[in-house]
Amino acid sequence: MSDEIKNTGCSRRDFVKTVGLAGLAVAGAGVPAAMAAPPEPQTPAEMPRRVLGKAGVSVRILNLGGMFDTINNQLLIKQAFKWGINYWDTAESYGNGLSEEGFGRYLSRNPGVRKDIFIVTKLTPQEGNLTKRLEKGLARLQTNYVDMFYIHSIKDISEMTPAFKEWGAEMKKEGKIKHFGFSTHTNMADCLAGAARLDWIDAIMFTYNFRVMNEPKMVEAVNACNKAGIGLVAMKTMGGGPGMPKGKKPSEFKMVKRFMAKGFTDKQAKLKVVWENSQIATLCSQMPNLTILSANVAAARNQTKLAREDFEAIFQYAQETREGYCAGCGHICQAAVEGKVPINEVMRSLMYYREYGEPEIARETFAGLPEAVRQQLTRLDYSRAEKACPQGLAIAALMRQAAELLA
Repeated sequence: MSDEIKNTGCSRRDFVKTVGLAGLAVAGAGVPAAMAAPPEPQTPAEMPRRVLGKAGVSVRILNLGGMFDTINNQLLIKQAFKWGINYWDTAESYGNGLSEEGFGRYLSRNPGVRKDIFIVTKLTPQEGNLTKRLEKGLARLQTNYVDMFYIHSIKDISEMTPAFKEWGAEMKKEGKIKHFGFSTHTNMADCLAGAARLDWIDAIMFTYNFRVMNEPKMVEAVNACNKAGIGLVAMKTMGGGPGMPKGKKPSEFKMVKRFMAKGFTDKQAKLKVVWENSQIATLCSQMPNLTILSANVAAARNQTKLAREDFEAIFQYAQETREGYCAGCGHICQAAVEGKVPINEVMRSLMYYREYGEPEIARETFAGLPEAVRQQLTRLDYSRAEKACPQGLAIAALMRQAAELLA
């Protein structure tokens, strides 16, 4: 991404439109007609920036997660760029390459914007052939390089072998990638702590939200990565889980009422909690419609600081609903079932189905598990895993629900 982007900012009228849309979203209103023809800034609108670790790149604090139908949402991508979201995150596994293809379609139709966009893609290592698959991804993206490349969804730092270090260096030399790192949804703190001891990881994308950010191991790991100069990118920031309670908890009513009085929603507050940590360079959010996009942009532009009481309200809610959230500590539950089922991966599939409202993504993630695993899902005894789970999840019931809903 060019460091010479001239930020035109946005007019007061444009900003009011965005904030107004966020308020309408809370009330469940539709997107107003004004959204159809917003101003036409020539460069991305102003949004706070932070430096992405040793990569040295100044990035905006909100970025666009590509786990949605990018091909048929070209207008949304265009609007995101206009509002200053020029960090786009995708992966080969998102729609089997269709997410990359959608971003590529936008770039092909707007060739002048490539220098202003920071593009991230990822590959899971299990299938091998990284170079050939990266080249196919670049072809789908219709670009010669990506700004950041991640080894996707590692579960242990031992997966980041010297072979990946050599491959990343080679791809950098060939100009196919600019920066290199990994993403992780599982055992995040251990993965981060291990990465801090390596000298070749530029950035890490990891699950980070109000539910896990205060865990001592996570705090220590984030501090270690920051000291090592590793850029940190937060994802799964809403803290939704596979077994969230159906009824509203008293703390949730209290939290929503408090944040509404301050002019933003509880969802916007969850983003702001993450941004309060200046060690987090940027936050990846899946924003598949204009309502969510406008609300998140408004939250990113709003520089109101949260008070101590705000943090207390949201952390109280986290404590009261902890039994519905999978914290990604997969090594604990998997050890309890002797590695027969990757419980946290099943939980992630169920989370996509329930919290994200994305049944196709949920079933795609679930279908990626080995058939033998899916067949024995309801046959195992999960009593030891439930006893070991720090969150107190009803694992057996959730495994049955996943098998019924996602098969």
